Amino acid sequence: MGVLLLLSACGGGSKETSGEKKEKEVKIGITQIVEHPSLDAAREGFIAALKDAGYEEGKNLKLDYQNAQGDMNTNLSIAQKLVSDKNDLILAIATPSAQAVLKNTKEIPVLFTAITDPVGAQLVKSLDKPGGNATGTSDTHPDAIKNTIAAIKKFVPNAKKVGIIYNNGEPNSVVNVKNAKKAIEAEGLESVETTITAGSEVKQAAESLVGRVDVLYIPKDNTVVAALESVITVANAKDIPTFVGEGDSVKRGTFASYGLNYHDLGYSTGKMAVEILKGKKPSEIPVGFPEKLELVINKKAAAEEGITLTEDLIKDAKILGE
Repeated sequence: MGVLLLLSACGGGSKETSGEKKEKEVKIGITQIVEHPSLDAAREGFIAALKDAGYEEGKNLKLDYQNAQGDMNTNLSIAQKLVSDKNDLILAIATPSAQAVLKNTKEIPVLFTAITDPVGAQLVKSLDKPGGNATGTSDTHPDAIKNTIAAIKKFVPNAKKVGIIYNNGEPNSVVNVKNAKKAIEAEGLESVETTITAGSEVKQAAESLVGRVDVLYIPKDNTVVAALESVITVANAKDIPTFVGEGDSVKRGTFASYGLNYHDLGYSTGKMAVEILKGKKPSEIPVGFPEKLELVINKKAAAEEGITLTEDLIKDAKILGE
């Protein structure tokens, strides 16, 4: 996910007017694996934290935002460019982005965000003591998947089989699906998996599960979430309740999730950036995690997917789609 590069602009031989000292310009490169609302929100939160700390584009901050649109070759090229441009700091959004940046620099400070398993992805040595030149925030709350799977039994009590669509080429998705399968088994349910390699395959994957599963679970998979409308189209047409790994996907038309606020996650990462810009090393900043979860329900999606809601069922939930 996010990698942060920090570079002070040189004033060169330019003259300062009226005896004023020209403020240094900070250069930050941002690389994002794909465009979708959760990752976009994390990026926006990061920039908001910088602004609140006094770093603004056109004043003392230069941002270079690049999006790989899910292409791994482009992802690698972006990482190489941001490193060669000698940014002061690089923000990497999502695991593939962070891995690509760290393959190309051991010197530039790198921040990541929206990462499932920073240690497993070999971004840091440990969560408390990252070591090296990278740290950041993970979007993995220990109870998120467990609570979401438990909600299946609550809202669809007759469900027996849970369909999962994911890209097994995304390390973050492999971890999420492994944890989801444990939670599904613990609830006495059965998982039915189908994998994809590109967004163009998502609709066909959803269609392949029709008649085979009672509900769908979409993990925090960048490829599938970027093409989420394909899943929603099938789920609505066939009345398949769809549970997801994060709240932004509920806003887009799926039914429910125990999710986190990605803008807040990005904001926390931005505060780390400010610490680094002021001299702190990434190795000295522990990896951060979301502080709270909330049950998010889309009422319109419930109607589309054949779910009957009662006041008791939704009393503690954040309701969308009313």
